[in-house]
Amino acid sequence: MRADDTNAGVDHNQSSLNEITRRRMIFGSAASVALMGLPSAALALQPHPAHAARKAARAQGKNSLDTVVTKDGTRIYFKDWGVGQPVVFSHGWPLSADAWDAQMLFLGQHGYRVIAHDRRGHGRSGQPWSGNDIDTYADDLAALMDTLDLKDVRLVGHSTGGGEVTRYVGRHGTRRLSKLVLISAIPPLRLKTEANPGGAPLSAFNDLRATVTADRSQFLKDLSLPFFGYNRPGAKVSEGVRDSLWRMGMQASIVATFDGIKTQSETDFTDDLKKVNVPTLVLHGEEDQLVPVADSAILTAKLVAKSTLKVYPGAPHGMTVTHADQVNGDLLGFLKS
Repeated sequence: MRADDTNAGVDHNQSSLNEITRRRMIFGSAASVALMGLPSAALALQPHPAHAARKAARAQGKNSLDTVVTKDGTRIYFKDWGVGQPVVFSHGWPLSADAWDAQMLFLGQHGYRVIAHDRRGHGRSGQPWSGNDIDTYADDLAALMDTLDLKDVRLVGHSTGGGEVTRYVGRHGTRRLSKLVLISAIPPLRLKTEANPGGAPLSAFNDLRATVTADRSQFLKDLSLPFFGYNRPGAKVSEGVRDSLWRMGMQASIVATFDGIKTQSETDFTDDLKKVNVPTLVLHGEEDQLVPVADSAILTAKLVAKSTLKVYPGAPHGMTVTHADQVNGDLLGFLKS
């Protein structure tokens, strides 16, 4: 109960005021006893008040405590937890910031400020008809970091999010960044071309578009199997994890899901990767069935000057979930280095 709650009852009789006061005293005493019983580590994990800088930044224009508004009027939802050096996450297609739960909880508990947004058309963000392309994604990310005035950022991208953060560097540079992490990321290029013979043919992505259009819900259920490697012999399948992917995917608009196929498959990030001039950790699963490591991470590591490549034996595309402990440990070690 807030202090001004008692002021709202000035027209009540004195007995009502006494009862309100008595309840406040009981509540306050109980809360104090409960907090005194908590160990110091638990107290450190209690929610912290927002920084004054965050409040001031979000008070501008139409921004709110968990939303920024881009130049075309699209609302971008984000989570902003903890205090310390900022780590910003960009999720894969067609998911949301919730895909980073394991990493955000872990790093938040280890003294980092963790921030993740729902890409336009995904999750709790606005669902515009236009702007579902990699340049706009990167500009939306820039709007978020500019609004929060983030500095010394550790920027982390998974899958299509890896393309988003790479294009962010290509368009906006690294003045706000200190480190970059690419996990199961799509760069340099997924499409098969004369210069990229290891890519997938355009017909494969056309088939994907047709499948999404015909039955998006069933497509997402089916996608969860290769995404997490659950279609491999001996795999320990979590139906909860599969359901979570389906839930996040169905939160995205059909427009963003459809347009995102072209965005993730036909965008060439080669020139963007060459502009990366901060230490970069590249993590990828050896058994990634969606973005094969030989055509992505291995080529990326050769293009980024200050890169460290780690390939996880047996790990699938969704390794942030299936290999969360290993990913979290590598992330923490890299951030502290």
